[in-house]
Amino acid sequence: QLQACGGGLVQAGGSLRLSCAASGFTFDDYAFGWFRQAPGKEREGVSYISTSDGITTYADSVKGRFTISSDNAKNTVYLQMNSLKPEDTAVYYCAVVPYYRLGYILTGTPDKFDYWGQGTLVTVSS
Repeated sequence: QLQACGGGLVQAGGSLRLSCAASGFTFDDYAFGWFRQAPGKEREGVSYISTSDGITTYADSVKGRFTISSDNAKNTVYLQMNSLKPEDTAVYYCAVVPYYRLGYILTGTPDKFDYWGQGTLVTVSS
């Protein structure tokens, strides 16, 4: 089970930190992803992290602004979002899948992820 939180309303240029708390499994060898879905658009991958080695990847649109991290002791994954832009407005979801199911390639479309959090809304005003 995944529980995402941390969304809210922020002005452009501001920051938010999203959290994704996992329960029911240990952080052995999983890939977590943060996805987002804006109104009328498809869900897209934003950032991914491997819990086993800490490797991270980012979509080009958020590189240099967003940072994904994990605290394996707390079974929690974070997404620190800085320099937010109006186009970052979306519902953000965390998702998880055993890393081997991605072929140990740290990216993936939403259909490749098994479990999803409930989503948290991020609104960036201009």
